[in-house]
Amino acid sequence: MNYQEALDYLANLAKFGFNFGLGRIQELLKRLNNPHLALKVIHIGGTNGKGSTSAMLSAILQEGGYRVGAFTSPHLKSYTERYRINGAEISGEQVAVLLDELRPHLEAMVAEGFEHPTEFEVGTALAFLYFNREKVDFLVVEVGMGGAIDSTNVVKPLLSIITNVSMDHMDYLGHTIEEITLVKAGIIKPGAPVVTAARGEALGVIESVCLDKKSPLYVVGRDLSWQPAAWNLSGQEFSLRGRRKYYEKLFIPLLGRHQLVNAATAVAAAEVLMDLGVSLNGDVVRLGLARTRWPGRMEIVSQKPLVIIDGAHNYDGARCLRQALEEYFPGRSIIMVIGMLGDKERALVAAELAGVARAVVVTRPDNPRASNWRELAEEVRNYTSEVYLLEDTGEAVRKALALAGPEEVILVTGSLYMVGGAREVILAQS
Repeated sequence: MNYQEALDYLANLAKFGFNFGLGRIQELLKRLNNPHLALKVIHIGGTNGKGSTSAMLSAILQEGGYRVGAFTSPHLKSYTERYRINGAEISGEQVAVLLDELRPHLEAMVAEGFEHPTEFEVGTALAFLYFNREKVDFLVVEVGMGGAIDSTNVVKPLLSIITNVSMDHMDYLGHTIEEITLVKAGIIKPGAPVVTAARGEALGVIESVCLDKKSPLYVVGRDLSWQPAAWNLSGQEFSLRGRRKYYEKLFIPLLGRHQLVNAATAVAAAEVLMDLGVSLNGDVVRLGLARTRWPGRMEIVSQKPLVIIDGAHNYDGARCLRQALEEYFPGRSIIMVIGMLGDKERALVAAELAGVARAVVVTRPDNPRASNWRELAEEVRNYTSEVYLLEDTGEAVRKALALAGPEEVILVTGSLYMVGGAREVILAQS
């Protein structure tokens, strides 16, 4: 098959939905000679910040001279973004070749009475096969959903990271912080060190699991601390006191105070890897952070007009985004484009963000889970009267551009599945 046929094949697998459990992925990987077991994996879970932390830690390891694979999801524009080595994406041709190799195994599993693996399970198997053959030194793996029940949880990691825990995916993970954290803590393996930026009740659960599994735990904000210094629209400077070293005048080209927490988490992880004998140092940490690139997170994609895209899709992400807007653009009028999936906290996100906007354009993410998308507009109308509904993301973006005055800020948010398409529309018009 060619790349487009491969994408069509993967899209067709969506019919198997979310079917959690590790049995199918374990069986598939066994038929591939368990390529994941030969990889040195850093496994990253949590509610928000997984992608940013993955990007920063990958950049640090790359600056250390290592060949670093990264498996993340979802993507902004191209499916190939999910599989990167030292920042370079897998080719479409390689995706097609690997799927051609996987397909007979999938068909054999069904013929033998096994359930068909889901789309994400197939993508995960593809990742392990690809990175194993490419002989990466380290593989940074982002959890898809949850932890214990996620198909990535077949790995035996050098290190597990849980960025934070808040209410998200409640239909699948649980209805309390404790329940959700227990699922996310499923990536903690016996004896393997853990880094977390979780707080409160979530931290208590993680501490308990680590104690039970005899896994050393390092807590961001307790074992490492940081101090903001200066910021502008290019990024922010800060200092950080780690366990091994004091780092002065670190810089990240990412906006928002929450990114300092993610940066501290990445540094904490790097220091644990140093403890394990990985050759890294302070200069490598500094350069890696400064060279991190992670689009779609408080990303400025146009200056005139000023357009920001951010993939905030739950209450905690929306709260961080609102705080960043208030800090970076005090008093500036905002035009917002928002589209959210049906299984997200639409009411809470609307309550957090809609009130800061002069006008809101509600749109539909290009995803089957974007059910009842128009209901979001009803939530938004509780906080602002000027609301527009445009199903097509491109039309929604163009409407916002038409509405915005010369000093107004356009914000596009609500779903990574939506902001990626919006990003392409904006860049095409810039």
